[in-house]
Amino acid sequence: MLYANYLNLKSAGAQLFRYRVEISPDPATRKPPAGKKAQQIIKLLIEQHFSELGKNIVTDYKSTLITNLEILDNEEIYQYDVRYRGEYDDEYSEDAKVYRVTCQFTGRLNPAELLAYLTSTNPDDQFGSKTEVLQAMNIILGNHPKIQDWIASVGANKHYAIRGDLCEKWDLGAGLEALRGFFISVRTATSRLLLNVQVKYIACYQEGPLAHVIKEYQPRHRDVNALRRFLVKLRVRVTHIQRKNKRGDVVPRIKAIAGLATTNDGASQANPPRVPRHGAGPKEVEFFLEAPGQQPSQSASSGAKGKKGKKPAKAGPAQAGAYISVADFFRQNYGTNTDPNMPVINVGTTENPSYLPVEVCEVVPGQPAKAKLSPNQTRNMLNFAVRAPPQNAASIVTTGTQLLGLSPQSPTLENFGIQPDCNLITVPGRVLPAPNVYYKDASKRSQKSVTVKPQFGSWNMRSIRFSTSTNLPVWTWLVINADGSKPPFARQEDFDNVLGGFTAKLNEMGVAAQRALRGETISVNKDNYEAGITAAVGRLMNKKPSLILSVLPFSDADYYNCIKRACDLTYGVRNINVLADKFRDANPQYFANVGLKVNLKLGGANQLLDAKELGLIGQNKTMLVGMDVTHPSPGSSANAPSVAGMVASVDSTLSQWPAEIRVQRSREEMIQDLSDMLKAHLKRWARSHSKAYPENIIVYRDGVSEGQYELVVQKELPLLKNACRETYPASLTKQGLPHISIAIVGKRHNTRFYPTKEGDADRSGNPSNGTIVDRGVTEARNWDFYLQAHTALKGTARPAHYFTVWDEIFCRQQPRPPYQNSADVLEALTHHMCYLFGRATKAVSICPPAYYADLVCTRARCYLSSAFEPSLAGSVATGSGPGLKVENADVRIHPNVQDTMFYI
Repeated sequence: MLYANYLNLKSAGAQLFRYRVEISPDPATRKPPAGKKAQQIIKLLIEQHFSELGKNIVTDYKSTLITNLEILDNEEIYQYDVRYRGEYDDEYSEDAKVYRVTCQFTGRLNPAELLAYLTSTNPDDQFGSKTEVLQAMNIILGNHPKIQDWIASVGANKHYAIRGDLCEKWDLGAGLEALRGFFISVRTATSRLLLNVQVKYIACYQEGPLAHVIKEYQPRHRDVNALRRFLVKLRVRVTHIQRKNKRGDVVPRIKAIAGLATTNDGASQANPPRVPRHGAGPKEVEFFLEAPGQQPSQSASSGAKGKKGKKPAKAGPAQAGAYISVADFFRQNYGTNTDPNMPVINVGTTENPSYLPVEVCEVVPGQPAKAKLSPNQTRNMLNFAVRAPPQNAASIVTTGTQLLGLSPQSPTLENFGIQPDCNLITVPGRVLPAPNVYYKDASKRSQKSVTVKPQFGSWNMRSIRFSTSTNLPVWTWLVINADGSKPPFARQEDFDNVLGGFTAKLNEMGVAAQRALRGETISVNKDNYEAGITAAVGRLMNKKPSLILSVLPFSDADYYNCIKRACDLTYGVRNINVLADKFRDANPQYFANVGLKVNLKLGGANQLLDAKELGLIGQNKTMLVGMDVTHPSPGSSANAPSVAGMVASVDSTLSQWPAEIRVQRSREEMIQDLSDMLKAHLKRWARSHSKAYPENIIVYRDGVSEGQYELVVQKELPLLKNACRETYPASLTKQGLPHISIAIVGKRHNTRFYPTKEGDADRSGNPSNGTIVDRGVTEARNWDFYLQAHTALKGTARPAHYFTVWDEIFCRQQPRPPYQNSADVLEALTHHMCYLFGRATKAVSICPPAYYADLVCTRARCYLSSAFEPSLAGSVATGSGPGLKVENADVRIHPNVQDTMFYI
């Protein structure tokens, strides 16, 4: 038995009523309010019009109200006027803005009916409101953390304490900190409803003085473009002017940073600001003071007028009708001394800037940092987040239940009839036996197979060779030095000695490598690396190498991406990158790890399994396919597309997996060019099988959210079948060939398992590798399972989730002992394949088809780095554009390497 990070819902509640809420557009902007303002309007709607319901009404603060009482007529659309006041105000201004809000009944939902469906043994039973019931229950259970001012809620179901005894934070460096919190979601399982609770981590901006955050982010040299990207949209509390409500509490003034002061701010104004350079300091930035009491956040036209119902600002000592610097203004009016080396912040717009010195700005806590973490920040995050499994389990039932308000005394849960059990559930699990892996005997004269028995999911390659070796007759190298840095190799002789040791290691492992041809050493910097590296690769191509070994001075994405574009796309040559420091150390283990990649790129097979362990794949009539889609991340440019990657096996050894890459519309989940991608793989298969095509195609589809599972069947399956119809001979298609099965691979789920007995745990406190769970947290109507094939070195292991959405293959197979049914066959096959990931001598967490497809998408991001990770010197866009400016030609692999594992 295993603990799972789920709580049982002992009572799921009675009938619920759901209402849709819509806020009319603001006449000034012609758009409905969004974000924090919309949340406040919905909060005021309940306060002003439904206060009598008390704890019997909850909301997602976006578009939905849930009640346990029928409050509106089913047929009517109701309109309410909502007077607006700020979140921290306790009274309304005389001319408070009024928003029109409509409410409409959208359905009755009954958790008891969902529970009856989950309990039913009739496979024909249907329940069409499952998603709606779960959404309503999630709104109820998420109500407590969302109404607490000491909790920051991110998205619909992640909650982090930002102060108090339950707040857990960690300094990440460079102006960021990590928060520990919890994810919560209602889930269905056979005969019951469960509450999934998982420990989560998020990187946030450090709370406190903005000046401190900026100094932490850039302690020395200041890159204003990078700083602007770091600060844009950051919410700060302005401290130089204080206003109190009737209770005497200070009403925070919250502003969002639009950027730094720039030379084109307020260009259309009669007296525009004077900004000598982007990111100028408070002594340099000047604005025109037209009237006494005017703020640097007011244009000349707004003068010293105060908002209606509020007193205008007092006139300061500064002389009106003249320009004044931000530094002088704040010193004269508020006694604020400013640092001339700090940039002026704009909390207005480019057209109507609002300037503040950093000294009067404090960062509001709990704001997620969307930028990619630096290597040092990533290390710090891992130090905070990686904990022993028992620690996470204990956090869930102690801190988690308190923070999420899951106690029996919760008035909202009590009113809605929801009663969670605050103990982790137990589920049955099994440990599948590890398969043996096979190599060749160390003797080059021998072709004898050697059996290796994995221990704890791993093994080593001592005194053995690759199962299928390769030749490397002609290859060369490119050493890249960084201008201004000490070269990693003082003498050419030093590098030659290390290279000789690496060559010897390759031969020892089974790659017949000749001595490398003399390569090149170049020096580059951030201004000329693209041209320098590309030209160097071009010159080396005159030697007609099968492979170029690149030695990088340090870990640098720009250099790496440039090399991959040059080798994979432009010139068509296999490439291996190594870091100078690690390569120079000549560690045999490092050489061996690089050797694994070399053999795969050259077309070899590293390790094999017995054909019996692969079931029907061992019959050489089944092709495995892996598919994934990667999407633009926050900060990507507007022309960043989504990228689809597909890999496929070429024979029964599952050692070689060529790849296809396509770009498509940004954020498009389904793969659009699926037919053409599969056709290319089918042609490769036919070339190596005497023009025969596979009878079966098993697809492992990565990169699909739960809500998109059905779309894979509706949209992608027909494209796969169409590709086969247009490729296979009519004689085969008339027989219904090929048979296709599709399993979705989930990596980003929130399910974890913990051993119930210390004796069942591995050395890290996790379940043993090979653990499989297909009951307890799954539905009997679904075909899914959780598999932890790997051994986590530290922290809590995350199992992979496999969900079969379509099957034409395993249902036709007659299971043979020890397998009792089709589910056993698929589970064992998936588990065994995890031992065939060629880049490692261990079982991996997800099966190779999905893993390789993920690597392909990662490589495509390298090719398109200018779109996915635009230069800090360039403009920043949101990544919300159509994403069609990048074309397939930008990721088209050179014919010389398109049938290889170039991405490994």
